[in-house]
Amino acid sequence: MLVIGLTGGIGSGKTSAANIFSTLGAGVIDTDEIAHELTQPGGESISAIQQVFGEKYITAEGALNREEVRNLVFNDTDARRKLEAILHPLIRNEVSRRIAFSQAPYLIVVVPLLLETGHYQEIVQRVLVVDCSEGMQISRAAARSGMDEQTIRAVMAVQVSRDERLRQADDVIVNDADLPGLERQVWALHRKYMTLAQGD
Repeated sequence: MLVIGLTGGIGSGKTSAANIFSTLGAGVIDTDEIAHELTQPGGESISAIQQVFGEKYITAEGALNREEVRNLVFNDTDARRKLEAILHPLIRNEVSRRIAFSQAPYLIVVVPLLLETGHYQEIVQRVLVVDCSEGMQISRAAARSGMDEQTIRAVMAVQVSRDERLRQADDVIVNDADLPGLERQVWALHRKYMTLAQGD
């Protein structure tokens, strides 16, 4: 199975690119979606998060209190590492399970911190980076999530630099224009990945 790791900075358009790949027939596994499943009421990570961080970080419904946790982890590196130590192994296990059961011609695994964690080196064969300017990242992330610029920059600070991301990329999508421009680039890569997958 050809597995592509798709990554990019906050607001770069990873989800938009992944959605287009999905419409073309690629299998898509989104680690953010898996993280949401793990932190819903009754999610597999909830009891461990409750034990480590306390009741304050769990909602009355029994889900992760995302706002409280976001405020904590961006101001406390140790807390961020503890949260990652709970979530990342569970996410990686679920990714491996979904890869094993996939019938798609090839797979796109969306991992925002693909290059930062190094957890997926043995899973992905290629790194695809969705790139745009930092200014565009900030405006898109603010429009999508309502976060202020300071919070967005805090997220960007824990991600590798744009230059480092591009240095490690096997393939790059430049997402600085319109949707048709993004679609054209995804189409071209889809054809390339289908050829590579058939070669495997």
